[in-house]
Amino acid sequence: MSKSIYFLAFLLSFGWTTKGLAQDRYAVFFKFKPQNEYSLASPSKFLTQKAIQRRAREKFAVDSLDLPVTAAYLQGISAYSQELLYASKWLNAAVVVTDAAGKKNMEALPFVQKVEWVAKGFISRTGNRTAPEISQKPTKNQKWAIEESYREVAAYDFQNELLGIPAMHQAGFTGKGITVAVFDSGFPGLDKAVPFAHVFTNKRVVGQLNVVRPWIKEVFRDHEHGIQVSSLILANQAGTLVAGAHQAQVIFAITEDVATEYPVEELNWVRAAEYADSLGVDIINSSLGYLDFDEPSLTYTTAQLDGKTTYVTRGATLAAKRGILVVNSVGNYGSAGSSSLVAPADAQGILAVGSVNASSVVSTFSSRGPTADGRIKPELVAFGQSPVLIRGSGQVSAAAGTSFSAPQLTALAAGLWEAKPEWTKDELLTNLIKSGSQYATPDQNLGYGIPNFRGAYYGALLGLNEEIELGSSIYPNPLRSESLHIRFGKELRLTLQILDSSGRRVVQQVGERNAIQEPFVFSLSDLPSGIYFLQLLDGKEIAYKKLIKL
Repeated sequence: MSKSIYFLAFLLSFGWTTKGLAQDRYAVFFKFKPQNEYSLASPSKFLTQKAIQRRAREKFAVDSLDLPVTAAYLQGISAYSQELLYASKWLNAAVVVTDAAGKKNMEALPFVQKVEWVAKGFISRTGNRTAPEISQKPTKNQKWAIEESYREVAAYDFQNELLGIPAMHQAGFTGKGITVAVFDSGFPGLDKAVPFAHVFTNKRVVGQLNVVRPWIKEVFRDHEHGIQVSSLILANQAGTLVAGAHQAQVIFAITEDVATEYPVEELNWVRAAEYADSLGVDIINSSLGYLDFDEPSLTYTTAQLDGKTTYVTRGATLAAKRGILVVNSVGNYGSAGSSSLVAPADAQGILAVGSVNASSVVSTFSSRGPTADGRIKPELVAFGQSPVLIRGSGQVSAAAGTSFSAPQLTALAAGLWEAKPEWTKDELLTNLIKSGSQYATPDQNLGYGIPNFRGAYYGALLGLNEEIELGSSIYPNPLRSESLHIRFGKELRLTLQILDSSGRRVVQQVGERNAIQEPFVFSLSDLPSGIYFLQLLDGKEIAYKKLIKL
């Protein structure tokens, strides 16, 4: 490479642009990962103790994917790139800024497996963008269109009560000791908004990473979507919003480049997951998803949403295998019908979250399953129609989208994991799913339904998650009327016991019917709103059910 080319690369690294050069972003994948400095025998050199302990709990050994990318390889490709943005150890790759000639030169290197174009243009260190911004994105890509539609603000009690958050707080669990990472488009104003003041006063921010602009060391900037999402996990201001896991530690990462939509954002996500993993993260909240791109030929087909194809899905799967609970919004493409989910919601071992309205009916915009290989998605749902949240200005607002149901479940999971720290990630996920309002009859709209703290925590404690169905049927559930109808057993007499969140019996009634085919009818007009366990006994059979009283 000539001296003039070296000088040009030097100028470009400081944000200079040169007309005529097509400077795009490329992913360079390496064949090998030889190590001189790092060894699997000494993981503390590249992982925190908390990350190592999580692997031990999960019985997942540190492996070669955890080792950093070989430094010599990064040096080798630097001669043919204007900027090395970052390296990904899980993918054994690097994301660089270069042109067609640089791509060709890197492909010829003996240690390079392949070089893939992942985005048009780049944002320079001066903040200039070398490719035109796609102004249509907010209306074209539905992961933003729905979420930017703000609604009239209501009290936040409903969204919390639906998941049993008040009961979780009453039991003393607020996410303390749990580390949550939020991947998003930016967090402007979060460091100054009153509902988040406790996060900084108590020094709960354990990491910040700007993957879109790696040279910027803080994240309280760019698009406000991230503060809206974070508020549903971390906000703590009585009368404004008290979120489920406001005492959790947090890692903030900017992975989303709002102006355009290219696969590089998936690689950004994987890089952030590696960073969060190395710091010992427990839960990743990702209110992001990838389906259609500014380059139409890159848009994913249903067949590609199979849990193993896209970059971001592969990254989410690797995180899940390392004991991280990935909570991802299922997407806002519900109007497209079945199999309308986005990546990485298709990943196995994670929690994809959909949205319901105030009547616990699936939101029209909420994406549906199944995955290409026939799995149920979403697994669970929460109130995403118009939950109360905090905007970048610090004001209270409400918005619609599965982006806002996912963080509510992240908060629930954080509190539950604080309560049951001995659980593995899969045990946590299983108990959340078992607490779902339609666990016995899942579908591709709501998955296993609406989860709740009482069901997941006390259900596991009391053994109520091992439900015996015996052909029983309870309706309406959720209960909005005064009367509950129950079809159960083969006797004409039925004893109904209702247990609250602590396992205390709050109702005991005996019902009778004239014929087996008729339902038992119980009046529950005095039962307060909440989520309960029903115990049904007809003399010969016994079963446990869950009931939501709205």
